[in-house]
Amino acid sequence: MEHRPGNALKSAAAREAISDPTVWQTIRADIRRNWAIYGMALPVIAYYVIFHYGPMYGLQIAFKDFTPAKGIWGSPWAGFKHFESFFNGIYFWRLLKNTVLINVYELLFGFPAAILLALLLNEIRQALFKRVVQTISYLPHFISIVVVAGMMVDFLSRDGLINQLLGAFGVEAIDFLKEPGWFRFLFVSSGIWQGIGWGSIIYLAAIAAIDPTLYEAAKMDGASRWKQTMHITIPGIMPTIVILFILNMGSMLTVGSEKVLLLYNPLTYETGDVISTYVYRKGVLEASYSFTAAVGFFNSVVSFVLIVAANGVSRRLSENKLW
Repeated sequence: MEHRPGNALKSAAAREAISDPTVWQTIRADIRRNWAIYGMALPVIAYYVIFHYGPMYGLQIAFKDFTPAKGIWGSPWAGFKHFESFFNGIYFWRLLKNTVLINVYELLFGFPAAILLALLLNEIRQALFKRVVQTISYLPHFISIVVVAGMMVDFLSRDGLINQLLGAFGVEAIDFLKEPGWFRFLFVSSGIWQGIGWGSIIYLAAIAAIDPTLYEAAKMDGASRWKQTMHITIPGIMPTIVILFILNMGSMLTVGSEKVLLLYNPLTYETGDVISTYVYRKGVLEASYSFTAAVGFFNSVVSFVLIVAANGVSRRLSENKLW
């Protein structure tokens, strides 16, 4: 490996800084001065340590034939048996395809939807109308997934509101929730409806942070509202867009199991069965703990690789990056 003197100098400087007693004095003084802020951060740190880092100890059961009676340490090692069983399973490609496609659809349609709504809200000049639109778009976020799924079941059933409206135009009733071809569309579109308003908040905050003098200068130069949006607003929120896009790339193999479990059925497994629901059925219903731990571990590794790759591409193509 090629030796880089710059890296060695940086490492030496870092070690010297850490060993410098004035650095620790500064840290202690900062903690004493801002003890209230650090105190408020402790519950958050404790949450992640207990519920996110602590359970990582149990990842080893992915490489064992785990049984609750023997415990984690007492269960025999199985190597990569459970990973091979998952990769060679008859459902592997179906699960991978469904999970990726649902996430791709959400990325293609759901991700830009919040940006578009924020840009449209930014153009509204009547304050009252703007607040009404924002409130209406935010409300679905606070509706429980169970309630949303129940509404969809009622509206999309054969005798539901949607089929009644279609029947008024002479269209034959459709069993939306029993047709595999409709599942992804319904899942993604309902997710957009529920999250578009809430997702636009961060973009509205980024738009509010743009220097108003840029718009004033553009107006003096005769720029229209469209040109101001294209050349000031969108470039101004581009760092926020890139960071959120990278974070979304990290969840490409993650689809929330709650909503899928409430909407799918054996007739729609072909397009609706995803990795998280498969893990639920195998882990909770069939008690295959080691197998599902292996599947979850595979999911986490792929997500980590995707987020690192997306960040690397963004860092090379632009100045916007997550780290």
